[in-house]
Amino acid sequence: MSARIAAIAVVLAVQAKPDGDAKPVSFHRQVQPLLTARCAGCHQPAKAGGKVVLVSHATLAAGGGDEGEPLVVAGKPDESPLLDAVLPRGEKAPKMPKKGAPLTAGEVALLRDWIAQGALDDTPAAAASSFTAEHPPKYAQLPVITSLDFAPSGGLLAVSGYHETLLWEVDASGGGATLAARLIGMSERIQSASFSPDGAKLLVVGGSPGRFGEVQLWDVAKRALERSVLLGGDTLYGGSWSPDGRLVAFGGGDTTVRALDVATGEPVFYNAASEDLALDTTFSKDGSHLVSVGRDRAVKLFQLATQQFLDNVTSITPGALKGGLQAVDRQPGEEILLIAGADGTPKRYQTFRTKKREIGDDFNLVKSYAPLAGRLFACEYAPDGLSFVVGASLRGKGEVRLYAIADEAPKWSLPIEGAVYAAAFRGDGALLAAAGFDGRVRLVDAATGKVTGTFAAAPIEAAATGSKP
Repeated sequence: MSARIAAIAVVLAVQAKPDGDAKPVSFHRQVQPLLTARCAGCHQPAKAGGKVVLVSHATLAAGGGDEGEPLVVAGKPDESPLLDAVLPRGEKAPKMPKKGAPLTAGEVALLRDWIAQGALDDTPAAAASSFTAEHPPKYAQLPVITSLDFAPSGGLLAVSGYHETLLWEVDASGGGATLAARLIGMSERIQSASFSPDGAKLLVVGGSPGRFGEVQLWDVAKRALERSVLLGGDTLYGGSWSPDGRLVAFGGGDTTVRALDVATGEPVFYNAASEDLALDTTFSKDGSHLVSVGRDRAVKLFQLATQQFLDNVTSITPGALKGGLQAVDRQPGEEILLIAGADGTPKRYQTFRTKKREIGDDFNLVKSYAPLAGRLFACEYAPDGLSFVVGASLRGKGEVRLYAIADEAPKWSLPIEGAVYAAAFRGDGALLAAAGFDGRVRLVDAATGKVTGTFAAAPIEAAATGSKP
């Protein structure tokens, strides 16, 4: 759907009798997932093309365009412009969607039947909530934080929340932070948020488990959603930027690894070589290759130009890697990867093999470091590439450690009450942020490991009736 239609809305007050020849259609289970997958990229609260929002029965009923004109007349599909917009026009393609394949005959029939049956709403009360900039999420308790990222310059910190990414302006001293913006999109859960190399854009990936994955691209200065791309039927993870900022990559709950062109939103890479969830990605130094890690216990190397899987960077010896891998980062200016996973041992690997593989070798391994007593969820190199930070969890307890790349033992270790799922360096490398299960961001002096400030990731207030915290 798009702004080419002045109004896309629904008048649902008419309760027509269901068509006796058609099987009853569920809005919640059938129509809404269809609208979400095919229309909501351009018609959601943060990006309402034609002043139209198609994310819930309530937003459909509100109407669209300047006058809130109806687009669906309940019980009368042939008088409903919404249906007309998705029908073929002779030899011409349907008006909508403007991008992507037209709706299938079955999808069009589903919309027709739903309208003919009265365009009824069967959305459960607990699933009826929708959020906008004017009506942001209300938190009864702090959200679990899965992602942190500092802008390349300055103190702007992106923090994952529920249905939103929160931007915090961190004090130069690291003593605290001020909430600067709340970027609210479709995804219920934000799995990854990362700034572009120039800091002008923010990549956010997430989705709704078992329903859809979403890629959001935000203009940081304008606090505006530039693009929303809905992909697949499961959550997306581990977004990353190519060194030139032209591409973004991410993994998926559907085991895929993908990349999109930032300017167009079009796919440029797709590979399903992973055998389980692909949880994080990074690009090679020159942007010609892509690396992913995931629950299949492998670091996989892909070539972008050919979309081919080339190699498992890590050993393929059974038992060499104990448990899945959660995070990967590439050393600035080098082709050395840092990985973090279930065995609690930070490891560095060279990206490209320079010796013929032999079964049982782990040739690409550069160095292993003193393990933590738990599962690693986060890892990141310092901006100068001379040190790195990892975050871990064991039985509800967390730990943050900083290592110099030359030393096996850590420079310092910081115990935390609560699992640590995210950690990130400020652009100058002097400060880092760590967060996780308890929803509080800790600001840490990178030289000493001392906490300089702490703040809650989101404002706490009484949750609205029927909405999620």
